[in-house]
Amino acid sequence: MKLLSLFKKEAKDILSNKIYLLVVFVQLLIILGAYGLALTSSVVTDPDLLDEWGGSTAIKVGLPQNLQGSTLEESLINQDLTLMYFPDVESGLNQVGKEVVALVYISNEEEDIGLQIDNTNVFYPVARDKINKALDYYQLEERLSSRGLSVEEINIIQNPLDINEIEINKESASPLALESSYFVEIMYGFIVPFILLLPFFLASNIVTDSVVGEKERKTFEVLLMTPLSGPMVIAGKILPILLFSLMQSGAWIMLLYFLQVPVYNPLLLMVLLFFVGLGFIGMGVLISMLVDSTKEANSAVTLLLFFATFILFLPLFMNIPALSGILNTIPTVIIVRMSSGPYLNPLLLLEFLPSIVISLAIFALSIFYFRQEGAIRL
Repeated sequence: MKLLSLFKKEAKDILSNKIYLLVVFVQLLIILGAYGLALTSSVVTDPDLLDEWGGSTAIKVGLPQNLQGSTLEESLINQDLTLMYFPDVESGLNQVGKEVVALVYISNEEEDIGLQIDNTNVFYPVARDKINKALDYYQLEERLSSRGLSVEEINIIQNPLDINEIEINKESASPLALESSYFVEIMYGFIVPFILLLPFFLASNIVTDSVVGEKERKTFEVLLMTPLSGPMVIAGKILPILLFSLMQSGAWIMLLYFLQVPVYNPLLLMVLLFFVGLGFIGMGVLISMLVDSTKEANSAVTLLLFFATFILFLPLFMNIPALSGILNTIPTVIIVRMSSGPYLNPLLLLEFLPSIVISLAIFALSIFYFRQEGAIRL
């Protein structure tokens, strides 16, 4: 009953903390911003997606006026590029990076194709791919024409296959916001684990403020004198924070579903997040035992989160076969593997164990230092 009273008191303190509620709202903005950035960057770097969304016409390519009506002009138009014409090459070059993304021209001396492109433009990857494709098409057509082939024969060589794609079992496929390998890679390979762990980064700070706040208000000794054991006091302190963090992660999973980024195996993910959260909160309690002011606690938590971010997220960008056994036990790697597909390898559950053991060890250590601190103060 007393534990429940402490639980309710801590929960009320959290819900009445305007800064905490503001940070929850900020998390929502971060998630929507990360999703929008992944969506936009996927479209602007994929020629097919940009064509599908009608954005290719926004790519303006310059061409000297003497190339109007040429097969080079036709090749560029076939790539859905918007052409702008200039009186001469020099005037066109001056507008690269301003009015146009690139200028395509033919050297008067050697009859070679010249290309000047602005590689700082957001459409640079697509513009480069489309222009290169148009130039390859043009150069092949020129070589074939020089050998006396007719237009019909050239078309057959240029387009040897007419592929008709038929999708099967489409109704059983999960809805995905964007059918792009880059979008899938960036969402499941980084953003999903980041989103799910974000509430627990905040949780370690909240529990530290809660415990250190008791010290600063001179109520820590009163808390120790209550008829509750050390583990029960810690449980009353951390359970509301852990519960709210899990609720936030669950809400973010539902938000991702709404945004058409399905997160698979949510129940197993919540189990993993429980233990990861326990580890983060345990570290927060440990820090609380080592410092006596909120300022020191915040500095220590910031340093902790820096190293935690490095350890958790760096493996997502590493591909070292010799270390695969270790890297596969990192919580973020497990989250990626579980959330990105409906089917699980049973051996993946064994890779949970290191995270569970480490989290329980950290939590046990926090209880030990809490008792030691209590014995010193009393």
